[in-house]
Amino acid sequence: MEASSGEVVSVRNVSLHYFTPERETLALEDISLSVAEGDFVAIVGSSGCGKSTLLSLIAGLILPSSGKVEVFGQEVTSPSPRVGYMLQKDTLLEWRTVIDNVVLGSELLRGNLAEARLRASALLRSYGLADFTDSMPAQLSGGMRQRVALARTLCPNPDLLLLDEPFSALDFQIRLALSEEMFRILREEKKTAILVTHDIGEAISMANRVIVMSRRPGRIKSEHRIAFPSAGGQRPSPLAARECPEFNDYFRTIWNELDLHEVV
Repeated sequence: MEASSGEVVSVRNVSLHYFTPERETLALEDISLSVAEGDFVAIVGSSGCGKSTLLSLIAGLILPSSGKVEVFGQEVTSPSPRVGYMLQKDTLLEWRTVIDNVVLGSELLRGNLAEARLRASALLRSYGLADFTDSMPAQLSGGMRQRVALARTLCPNPDLLLLDEPFSALDFQIRLALSEEMFRILREEKKTAILVTHDIGEAISMANRVIVMSRRPGRIKSEHRIAFPSAGGQRPSPLAARECPEFNDYFRTIWNELDLHEVV
């Protein structure tokens, strides 16, 4: 079955077993979901429920034991240059300058490096890092390093962005500032994104859909379409969303759906 018009990700009846010499572990069971073009989907769930594993399946880093994963209508069998993956740790190469870190993905994909450096410079300007183009990663704060990591992810211009707890190592104030910044960037870039996070508030304030997963074996327990009618029909920024009355209603509902109220 081909992807429907505008469908970017299709996960159908996917299960994943891990095998070790000691035992077999069912990590994910019968997962089905779809992500449309322009969607920002957040996935929350208890520790070990398979949130990051699901991202790895969509990225083509691992293959399902059963079921099928499709991205842009093609079955996923390996990583695709159309998919960008931003990890929890920035994994910047300490011996490369900021701009050389940003163009790394384009280098690995054997893209046009002159064009990549132009795009990298534009991204760094947009993220307030123009003065740090030739700096080394050790000279940057944690928040600045995450902005460089985001620029590196976006530099090859992927159509789908996978975000695996990108702010979890940062303190709360920096997390809020970067969530605001990332929300703006992804809207301007018109990207489709899937965010894995242990922060319910982050999920509600950034995404237009929040998926709640059960404890292992991970299953989709519920899905919430996020809307803020009190904002007058406009999607508010993450900071503004936290001030809307709907925010607390969503938070309570999702919190109560999480097994043992465990979100980390």
